[in-house]
Amino acid sequence: MTHRFQLDWALLPTGWTRDVVATVSTAGMVTSIEAGCAAPAPTERIAGFVLPGMANAHSHAFQRALAGGAERRASSRDSFWTWRSAMYALANRLRPDELQIVATQLFIEMLKAGYTSVGEFHYLHRTLDGAASGPGRFALWDAVIAAARAAGIGLSFLPTLYQTSDFGGAPLKPEQSRFQLDVEDYLDAIAARIGAERDAAGSPLRIGAAFHSLRAVPLDTLRQAAARLAEIDSTMPVHIHVAEQAREVKSCVSATGLRPIELLLGTGLVNDRWCLVHCTHATPAELAGIAASGAAVCVSISTEANLGDGFFDTLRFARADGRLCIGSDSQSTVDPAEELRWLEYQQRLRRKRRMVLATAAEPHTGTQLWCAAAREGARALGQPAGAIAVGQRADWIALDPDHPAIAGAAPEAMADRLIFAGGRAAIRDCLVAGRRVIKGGRHAAEAASAETYAALMRRFAAA
Repeated sequence: MTHRFQLDWALLPTGWTRDVVATVSTAGMVTSIEAGCAAPAPTERIAGFVLPGMANAHSHAFQRALAGGAERRASSRDSFWTWRSAMYALANRLRPDELQIVATQLFIEMLKAGYTSVGEFHYLHRTLDGAASGPGRFALWDAVIAAARAAGIGLSFLPTLYQTSDFGGAPLKPEQSRFQLDVEDYLDAIAARIGAERDAAGSPLRIGAAFHSLRAVPLDTLRQAAARLAEIDSTMPVHIHVAEQAREVKSCVSATGLRPIELLLGTGLVNDRWCLVHCTHATPAELAGIAASGAAVCVSISTEANLGDGFFDTLRFARADGRLCIGSDSQSTVDPAEELRWLEYQQRLRRKRRMVLATAAEPHTGTQLWCAAAREGARALGQPAGAIAVGQRADWIALDPDHPAIAGAAPEAMADRLIFAGGRAAIRDCLVAGRRVIKGGRHAAEAASAETYAALMRRFAAA
């Protein structure tokens, strides 16, 4: 059975189009699109302006419980490396039920902000007592998946291999022990879950994989695991942190004689299934190499700024036809419009001019940013979404035409208003697989989730 939607205005790959009729299958996939016509009954109207939902290509859900909680100065040398102490403290107190509460709250917030799918880069594996086997094994994985199903967001679950604390095979520190899995254990667990594509409620699920970083996975281990992952699923998305911090680059050069991106590209493993997260400290040659490989880069501007990582050279990568997507990472900001706004603003500040990332083909900066990030983010997650088109999942957001942030704007300026004029507040509806998970700006479970989450945070604060 199919369902028809009448869209007043829709941002199609060809541009803004009026009176669009989209037919969606029971699996949530768009099977036909007709423009300039009225749909025969029965149909469901979506008033206002409809855009493709955004993919959040990099998330650590548990860190939502830390957002805003590590902003007190401890010394004049506070950095990413000192922030990790607070992150480890949180990671080492969370039980599966608590993680599910945090992740559910976060995923609802993502949907309200316009994210319709998320890549969960997940490295909490072991129970609090250190067990990696027996009853409740991988309960922390189950908690994230259950949270995504409860919220209704599309999920690419990316179990993350994490084995060493630094280059040269340095053993994990005690505070990192929950992250460790043997390679065979890790691969077997992924293989066991590959069959689950979606649950009975229809929340889209994709199983992928991640390597935490080159400092956390020795190169020989990475090669072995990557080969096995390709055998398990040759289309599997594979993600890795790389070159986030200057100190990481220096340590890699000291241990191997090569910079981390240079080292990774030299393996010959990187292709269009891979997503390299951050790449903050990339040389022009490395950026060209990433673009040539077909891999995506995921930037998380709010987190990279919060942690003092540095600037990604977005314009150079774009000029190399690089694939770029965004993520919320540490959850200091859960807002794709803000990530994209500051992606552009960083470049304006560096180059002292405006409209840096707009193109001759798409002069509206907002449209260029939103459409490219939605398309490439979904591709990086292995999700069939990212555009309002036949063969894509009906993951859409609808803007209220009467909201002050966008009222009176021409259709072609809608994404500009969304990103540069506080338009997030105009997001009225959000659909995932053709099902409204946000209606009139609200999620059916948000009040209960907020109450449960607030109680958990008060309990954490009192402990």
